[in-house]
Amino acid sequence: MVENACVSLKTVKQFVAENPAFTYGGMRKLINLETINGMKSSGSVVRIGRKVFIDTNKFYNWIQTQNGL
Repeated sequence: MVENACVSLKTVKQFVAENPAFTYGGMRKLINLETINGMKSSGSVVRIGRKVFIDTNKFYNWIQTQNGL
């Protein structure tokens, strides 16, 4: 059973539109390297079929861990 947690999923295009500091190509590269850079283990990338979503809360937490914050 899944807990009813506050999950904020956005497509890559939606995420980039709301966060202009990130480019579409840059996000795609991060997603393609998710097993190497730790995004997969953080759970910030969610796949449903062929659709790729960013869990924004987990993504921001992942960014903070990359910078040692």
